[in-house]
Amino acid sequence: MEGKDKIDFATMQTAAGIPKISDMGTDFVFSQREIDRLRYLAEKVAHIADSALQHEKAALWTMHNDLKSHYPTVFIDPENGWNECVRAETLECGDALARVWEMGLLKQIYWAEEFRDDKVIEPYFDVPHVYSDDGWGLELRQVGGEGGGSYKIIGAIRDYGTDFPKLHYPGITIDEEASNRVLNLAATIFGDILTVRRKTTWWWSHGLTYEYIMIRGFENFLIDLIDEPDWVGKMMRFLFEGVMSRLDFLEENGLLALNTDGTYVGSGGLGYTERLPSYEARPEKTRTKDMWGFVESQEMGSVSPDAYGEFLFPYHARIAQRFGLNCYGCCEPYNPRWKYIKNLPNLRRVSVSPWADVKTVPELLGDRYIASIKLNPAHLASPVMDQDTVRSEIRAALEATKGCVAELIMKDNNTLGNNPENGKNWVRIAREEISAIYG
Repeated sequence: MEGKDKIDFATMQTAAGIPKISDMGTDFVFSQREIDRLRYLAEKVAHIADSALQHEKAALWTMHNDLKSHYPTVFIDPENGWNECVRAETLECGDALARVWEMGLLKQIYWAEEFRDDKVIEPYFDVPHVYSDDGWGLELRQVGGEGGGSYKIIGAIRDYGTDFPKLHYPGITIDEEASNRVLNLAATIFGDILTVRRKTTWWWSHGLTYEYIMIRGFENFLIDLIDEPDWVGKMMRFLFEGVMSRLDFLEENGLLALNTDGTYVGSGGLGYTERLPSYEARPEKTRTKDMWGFVESQEMGSVSPDAYGEFLFPYHARIAQRFGLNCYGCCEPYNPRWKYIKNLPNLRRVSVSPWADVKTVPELLGDRYIASIKLNPAHLASPVMDQDTVRSEIRAALEATKGCVAELIMKDNNTLGNNPENGKNWVRIAREEISAIYG
């Protein structure tokens, strides 16, 4: 990866996953000082994970995800705001991989000791595969995006007739030697402290429109919905087939790992459930039907619900059919297209974004689905958060959804206003308001 020596991969983590090991440039050899630092942090994580509180949180999420509790859960993942909570200059490790591991352990500790939300700290240390992915066959380019900022996609398909035939399904190649090397390294460092597991985050979403836009460009995609509907249909079908092919490959080669524990699923929430196999009772080879799935199309939030229904929903439904439970949605409002979404197979968690009408939750979702309520991250972006506004927003959401199965989620933060107290205060206020309304 060009310029990778200038990138601090430790700052690129969210709850949904970490950067690819193959991009880091590590030599898989840590100094004794780095090993001592990592073991010290791992021991703190193990101690936290062994507490009764963490077991209580896991039980709460299980009841919540299985629709057996109306008591709201609270979860914060400040995403780019993590860089203001655990600053890169405070990391003590030097190797890129060691820094990623250090950052990951520090985040677990921060969740438990500082945020104090319902994130469950588990006694595991997960190690992904080292792999390469050859993409969709065309070079994908963008302008901007430095430091997590905005960017513009430069469409790789300029002319469908010429460029579409160049596309191919993504192919994954596992570097078995490097994968085993990093797993053995983790086992050597942490094996007597935490359970070291092979667990790779292969995807965040199977929404398809993100891939379409990365290939074609956002403006071109919107115009194509009007001017090139036949090509939109062909592209969606091709992308769908590519996703299904990749899922087949991962399943057949035993590369999938369960996400029915404290894994971040969908666009908010943890995966604990008794409806699907647990880590302790895992099958010999994990199948997609043993897992949570996730589809969304926030990129189509500005187009008509029927355009979503025509061009995308049929593929979302077929993808969702593969999974045991499903999440839908991210930033798009769910309620305008609910007539389609409600027909997704095995639907369980629905994103109620800041652009959705939260007052529709009792009628549309009730206690039949989880209402994953995304509170406005903009309130946390100022150095001094307006706590009255935050409290009012949370209270209104809780009052509108009382009796439903709701979770309060804070994510999509590009910044916490350089003030981590904003995140801590958001959790505190959420807990106060839940207590006031639910007792």
